[in-house]
Amino acid sequence: MAFLQVWRESSKFRIGMVITALLVAAALLHSPLTRLAIGDIDPLANGSFGIFEDPSWDHPLGTDRYGRDVLGLIFVGLPNSLGTAAIGGAISTIIGVIVGFIAGYKGGVIDAVLRTFTDMMLVIPTLPLLFILARYVRHLTIPTLALILAVFSWPFSARVIRSQVLSLRERPYVELSKITNMSDREIIIQDILPNMLPYIGIGFAISSVGAAFALVGLTILGLGPSDTIDLGAIIYFAQSWGVLSLGKYAILFAPIILLILMFLGVAMIQIGMEEFYNPRLRGAGR
Repeated sequence: MAFLQVWRESSKFRIGMVITALLVAAALLHSPLTRLAIGDIDPLANGSFGIFEDPSWDHPLGTDRYGRDVLGLIFVGLPNSLGTAAIGGAISTIIGVIVGFIAGYKGGVIDAVLRTFTDMMLVIPTLPLLFILARYVRHLTIPTLALILAVFSWPFSARVIRSQVLSLRERPYVELSKITNMSDREIIIQDILPNMLPYIGIGFAISSVGAAFALVGLTILGLGPSDTIDLGAIIYFAQSWGVLSLGKYAILFAPIILLILMFLGVAMIQIGMEEFYNPRLRGAGR
């Protein structure tokens, strides 16, 4: 019901959902889309087509230095990028929810310890650590990289969720539940969690986009999974080949446009949800 209400009330939310749904659909249907684009040819096989062919009907985005269809590479790389975003965002959100709920609901010493640990994680220089871990972890894969990214991205969600739980636990209906001898788990699941779903959703969206762009950054620097093609790898190859000087702009700009659409879709969803659940923002938006 809440989803339908936001959908009806917010045009920004609808636009963001449509953009995100199209990207997810393209990722889920990458196999038939790849066959539609280049037939039964392996999109990663070298020498399948001519080198650096211009965009045409047969190759809408042209071909790369190894004679691979760029559109086929996009269809292969998109699910890997979105998969990293989804896994990293989910793990980060789960950790943030657990830490935020325990700290916000329990309070006292437990809250002080968890808040201090969260603040310590926030001030750790994440980027150098990511470089080191990505460089020295053996057999770096998409799930492994997503887990590494999630380890450093959960504190933001934890802080937001903790602050909201601190406010919700003082509400009259929570006090009434305590008087009726409901357990802490029942109060959290039945009374607090339903009111936290919008914030959890926003946290997941932010963490997912952060994981996707972190993967792109690591891959562009040559620190991503070596045996996997993602949008960042395509950008990395395009830069190393000097496609701008060769006039092969589609190889570089196609993955960049997809990343922009990914960010735009999630940002519009976030703005739409914030305007719907925050009366002040909703009034300003109108």
